[in-house]
Amino acid sequence: MLRHLHRQQFVPGDPARIWEFFSTPRNLDTLTPPTLRFAIVGEVPPRMYAGQMIAYRIGILPGVWTRWLTEITHVREGEFFVDEQRIGPYQLWHHEHHFAAAPGGVTMTDHITYDPGWGPIGGLVDALWIRGQLATVFDFRARKIAELFPG
Repeated sequence: MLRHLHRQQFVPGDPARIWEFFSTPRNLDTLTPPTLRFAIVGEVPPRMYAGQMIAYRIGILPGVWTRWLTEITHVREGEFFVDEQRIGPYQLWHHEHHFAAAPGGVTMTDHITYDPGWGPIGGLVDALWIRGQLATVFDFRARKIAELFPG
């Protein structure tokens, strides 16, 4: 069953500078809670592009790691990009990142469509753990963005 997560945040500042930050794959580390022990595996170019594959390693539980491979499937400079999981913990992961110019900055919108897989067990795991983990990750990210772009 498909699930959705939708977040929106105003980011004050120069839209070009904000886009530059979010279109740099290495900055994802800054936006990920340390508890996930997130690490990009291998080299990545300094700017994202459509077709780019990025490999990560994430600690989902103490002592338990998972590999995650995403593809940047769409990029419209300054407006949006989409990443989709190719290998990882979800049956489906489709993450749209939208950036709309607003007075004094950018309104950033994330829309994630995901399916944990595993049928009814996946639904239970989502309700008991995944949904909360995703909220924690995106709450951390919102706080970090507010620190990095104070206005």
